[in-house]
Amino acid sequence: MAFEGLAEKLQAAFQKLNNRGKLTEKDVKDAMREVRMALLEADVNYLVVKDFVKRVTDRAVGEEIFTTLNAGQTVIKIVREEMTALMGGTQAKLEFTGNPPTVIMLVGLQGAGKTTLAGKLAGMLLKQGKKPLLVAADVYRPAAIKQLQVVGGQVGVPVFEMGQGDPVEIVRAGKREAIRALRDVMIVDTAGRLQIDDALMQELENLKGELRPQEILLVVDAMTGQEAVNVAKTFDEKLNITGVVLTKLDGDTRGGAALSIKAVTGKPIKFSSVGEKLDQIEPFYPDRMASRILGMGDVLTLIDKATALVDEQRAADLEQKIRKNQFTLEDFLDQFQQMRKMGGMADMLSMLPGGNKIAAEVDEEEMKKNLGHTEAIILSMTPRERRNPALLNASRKKRIAAGSGATVQQVNQLLKQFEQTQAMMKQFGKMGKMGKKGRRLPFKF
Repeated sequence: MAFEGLAEKLQAAFQKLNNRGKLTEKDVKDAMREVRMALLEADVNYLVVKDFVKRVTDRAVGEEIFTTLNAGQTVIKIVREEMTALMGGTQAKLEFTGNPPTVIMLVGLQGAGKTTLAGKLAGMLLKQGKKPLLVAADVYRPAAIKQLQVVGGQVGVPVFEMGQGDPVEIVRAGKREAIRALRDVMIVDTAGRLQIDDALMQELENLKGELRPQEILLVVDAMTGQEAVNVAKTFDEKLNITGVVLTKLDGDTRGGAALSIKAVTGKPIKFSSVGEKLDQIEPFYPDRMASRILGMGDVLTLIDKATALVDEQRAADLEQKIRKNQFTLEDFLDQFQQMRKMGGMADMLSMLPGGNKIAAEVDEEEMKKNLGHTEAIILSMTPRERRNPALLNASRKKRIAAGSGATVQQVNQLLKQFEQTQAMMKQFGKMGKMGKKGRRLPFKF
C-alpha cells in the first residue's frame, strides 16, 4: 500500500502529543525529530526535509489549541497544510492551445511506463471530449510501436506510426496527420534509455524544437524514490519540463518522489498512475495526497471514482428504488460489480480516514473469490426470484446452490447480507437526497 510505512511512523509521532493543553517548544521538537526520521527513511530529499521541519516547527511552537482539536491534531493540521504546499498547493492542469492540436510530449527513462501512460492519458482525454492522436516516436525499443498500438486500440484512440525511422520526421508527419484528421490533442511517446545519456537528451531536444509542445510531461517511477527526483531535475534542466507524472503509485511507494519533486524542480506533479489498468490514472491533488500520506484518507477521490462509473439516470433510478424500498438482488449484484470497477477493496478502504490498517489486512484474492461466488449465486436465480427473494424456499435454494457451485449455507449467507443491505438502504431513503451542488451520488456498499 502506497505510503503505508510513512503514514504509520507519522501517526505514531503525533500520537505522543495527544492530551496536551498547549504545545511547548520541546514537545514540538521531539515530535518533529521523529517526523524528520520518518521522511528521511521515506527517501525524501534531505534539504526538503530540513526546510519542511523548520516551517512546521516555527508555526507549531506556542500555538494555542483550537476548540475542537487536541495538540496532536493541531500539529497534524499544520503538517498537512505544509505538506500540501510542498507538493504544489493546488492541482496543476494541462494547458491546451487555442490553435489545435495541443502537443503533449512524454519523456522519461526506459521502464518508467511511458507507453502505457500514453494510452491512459489518451483514454482519459477521450472521456473528457477531446480527440487525441497517439504518435509512436520510440523507434529503438523492441515492440514499442506494437505496444502503443495495442493500448491505443484498447482505449479507442488511433495511433500514427512510420516504423523505425527518424523520430523528427515521424512527429512532423504525425502533426500533419493530426491536423488533417481534426485531432485536437497529439500525444507523443518518445524513446527512453536505461540511464540518461547525451544521445537521448539531444534527440529529445530535437523533438522539442520540431514540435514546440504545450506540455512536456516527465514520466517517473514513484517506487525509485529519491532517484526519481534526480531524474526529474536532469530532464528539467535539459528540456524545461512542464510537469511530472508518477507511475506505480499503487506499489510499495515510500513517498520520497511525491514529496520532493515539486520542491526540487519547481515543476508540479500533474497526474499519478495507480494501477495497470488503462483507466487507472488520476489528476494529482496535493491536498488529497497529503491526506493519504497522513492516513486521513481521500474520500473526494473515492467519490470521483464512484460518480465516474454511474451516470445521472442510473443513479436517479437507484435513488427512487431506495426511496420506495424496491432495492432488489439485481441492484445488489450491480452495486458489487460497480465496486469492482472502482478498484480493489483494499484500494477503496485506504481512501477512508484510518482505513490504511484495515486495507493492509484485506485479502484481495479472497475478496475476488467471494465476489465471484456472489455473482454466480444471484445469476443462478430466475429474474422473478431476484426481484422477490421471499420466493426462495428450501428446494429453490438447493437448486440455486447446485447451479452456482455453492452450498445452501452460502446462499443463506448471501440472502442475510442482502437483507442487511436492504435495511441500510431503507435508512438512506429516509435521509433524502445525497449529493453536492445538486449532483446525485451513486450508493456504494
